[in-house]
Amino acid sequence: MPEYPRRWAALAVLSLALIAVSLDTSVLNTALPSLARALHAGTSDLQWITDAYTLVFASALILAGTLGARLGSRNALLGGLVVFGGGSAVAALSDSPGQLIAWRAVMGLGAAFVMPATLAIITRIFSPQERPKAFAAWSAAAGVGVLVGPVTGGALLEHFSWSSAFWINVPLVAFAVAAVFAVVPAVPAVRGERLDILGAVLSTAAVAALVDAIIQAPSRGWADAVTLAEFAASAVLLAAFLLWQRRAAAPLVRLDLFANRTFAVAALSLAVVFFALFGTLFELSQYLQLVHGYSPLVAGLGAMPFAVAMALTSATSPLITRLLGVRGTLALGLLLAAAGLVQLSTTGVHTRFWVIAAGTAVIGLGMGMLMAPASLQISGSVPARYASMASALNGVIRELGGVLGIAVIGTVVSSAYRSSVGDSIGAAGADLPTAHGVAAALPAPAAQHVIEVADRAFTDAMDRGALIAAGIALLMAVTVLVVRPPRAATGPAPAPAPELAAQAA
Repeated sequence: MPEYPRRWAALAVLSLALIAVSLDTSVLNTALPSLARALHAGTSDLQWITDAYTLVFASALILAGTLGARLGSRNALLGGLVVFGGGSAVAALSDSPGQLIAWRAVMGLGAAFVMPATLAIITRIFSPQERPKAFAAWSAAAGVGVLVGPVTGGALLEHFSWSSAFWINVPLVAFAVAAVFAVVPAVPAVRGERLDILGAVLSTAAVAALVDAIIQAPSRGWADAVTLAEFAASAVLLAAFLLWQRRAAAPLVRLDLFANRTFAVAALSLAVVFFALFGTLFELSQYLQLVHGYSPLVAGLGAMPFAVAMALTSATSPLITRLLGVRGTLALGLLLAAAGLVQLSTTGVHTRFWVIAAGTAVIGLGMGMLMAPASLQISGSVPARYASMASALNGVIRELGGVLGIAVIGTVVSSAYRSSVGDSIGAAGADLPTAHGVAAALPAPAAQHVIEVADRAFTDAMDRGALIAAGIALLMAVTVLVVRPPRAATGPAPAPAPELAAQAA
């Protein structure tokens, strides 16, 4: 289609839509203690409330992008926004963890249609010469949404209840929908191959069974029949998905992409840093608010050193890559993330706020350094005809890394907490929010004993989770240095399409 005269106004609207759905991946971190008290939610409930959105978002992303292109990208964008906004409104009215989890999943489905639609529209309305600037703004919007989420949630909870974290989406979405109708042009639908519905169902079911088994194992038991059955079901579904992808005429995911060492290493590096980040922030929010007693706003501000550090190294990442090469930059980014996690693993009950902020800043330095070269490697190390699929997988890998980080690190912390507490404080030993809730109804001496035992047990458990995340990041750094690209690929990687390069940058 010809160059659109109101393209920059359209870009602003598309960026707003992207900020709305990106913000929701992190805005709940500071609301978790409030949610636990209001809805009587346990640790596994909180994990699913956080993961339901990201899990559905990640699982549906590729299929939603393909389906959206056939419906017309603007139609897909509007539909996704309506589903996301409607899900947010109903989620705010939830009165049980189960209801909130279900509506968070609906919101994730709507968000899955929004993100690829914004990208497709930008590609169509901007000329190749202007696309780098447009994609840079798009990438910045995605980052802004994730990074301001904790602060936004904290500011809202200073004056309103936990439901405000969902109500805030309604006016944002209403304005975005009106603005889309006003300035975003209709993009012609495209015809493609048959949709791989079976592949989408198998992959989603496999990941859901795995995540539920990990989250519920501490309360049910790792050797419980249901836990073992879910692990087995996940393995069977994954095997069926892999077999189907090899046979399908138009597979959801081309498995031969992962045979490319450059692609696989870059993808795993991204997954690892998001695994460590989301898993750590999930626990850190509870620590700051319950153990230290900080307000939600102050706890949200704890993510700002991470955001600032990430922005600094993201801006200098091309220079670092020229000096160290892609593999060197990936390894250094992972090592920095591991170093920050090691520092967080030394946290005590009375550790000062600035020490914790310094640890998150070091993680941000590593993550910002790694993201751009990893994304460029994912897009540039595959043949041009698979660039679109590789770009979509880039987003899926990040989201699934975050989902598993919350599930695995959260489970490690939950198991360690219960093991440390034992039967010393009775029912308060279920999890940290429960312990503080029980203590609130006890006489002062008994309440003080419960809080001291629970806070110390949770802090020690959180340290163990951070140390495990650091070990995984360190192992990935060694893998990056050891696994070399095949001889045929030792020269420069194929140049990615301009829009993909801009998106990664």
